[in-house]
Amino acid sequence: MASSNFIDYVKINVRSGAGGAGSMHFRREKHVDKGGPDGGDGGRGGHIILKGSAQLWTLLHLKYQKHIKAKPGRAGEGGRRTGAEGDDVIIEVPLGTVARHAETGERMAEITEDGQQIILLHGGRGGLGNDHYKSSTRQTPDYAQPGEPGQEAWVILELKLLADVGLVGFPNAGKSTLLSVVSAAKPEIADYPFTTLVPQLGVVAYRDYKSFVMADIPGIIEGASQGKGLGLRFLRHIERNSILLFVVPATSEDWAAEYETLLNELRQYNPELLDKERLLAISKIDLIDEIDYSTVIDRLPAGIPTVFISAIRQQGLVELKDLIWKALTRTEE
Repeated sequence: MASSNFIDYVKINVRSGAGGAGSMHFRREKHVDKGGPDGGDGGRGGHIILKGSAQLWTLLHLKYQKHIKAKPGRAGEGGRRTGAEGDDVIIEVPLGTVARHAETGERMAEITEDGQQIILLHGGRGGLGNDHYKSSTRQTPDYAQPGEPGQEAWVILELKLLADVGLVGFPNAGKSTLLSVVSAAKPEIADYPFTTLVPQLGVVAYRDYKSFVMADIPGIIEGASQGKGLGLRFLRHIERNSILLFVVPATSEDWAAEYETLLNELRQYNPELLDKERLLAISKIDLIDEIDYSTVIDRLPAGIPTVFISAIRQQGLVELKDLIWKALTRTEE
């Protein structure tokens, strides 16, 4: 899919339906004496509902649909007939979508499962008909309740991709090449920065028919948390990854410093990201002379499991998958 079709942020105006008015009606039938109030209730207005769909991966279908309105409920009728409910409007969204109130920033809903439904705005309740107001002292009530108005709000829908492993690294760290080798994903690969302009997902096959989902997040640069480079646009996708796999090229002058820079950008964006389990892959080892692993210990960040890989030569990939699977198993315990 073209990169321009990946939409992970939309702002829409939604309005639930108003409730129908209750009926003020009196029974009038031939040969029936002592007719009384028999006004029915109004119908409920339509809800605005978010529904998760595993078939969607972008909010493109909502980009040009700025106003979404549910239908009102019908008014009640005589004979204690309740008005019809307004039709609900179901908005299908990809898994990982968060809905926030545009003005207050309040989180209204979060969709994480296929088929999950959450009412974003409730339709107005239907009014009570005059049949509800009859009593021994008021036998002919000439009053019925109007329906409640619907609700209206500007809502921000924000997609945060769901993945088991998120690749974190500077542009040209080899993340796209790694994803293309270990999965069937086909991200753009070139020898210039920011070749990946949208997140890419790939399913990585593991032993005994097991698998996990890997996400290639567009390259972070120093200052991304302040809006530099691609800025905050794609950092939100890292929040949903169970494990963060930092990718640092072997050609980097200081592996530990590059790792700390990446870690600092995540810390400034959202300190909670540091609570996720982290792994480190030193990539592109095919571009340097043979590594004497006993001499590079001091260059590695302390306390993080590390593996040396070459996606081109498919070197170290089995060890990388084993490391990821062990980490995933730990996070699920």
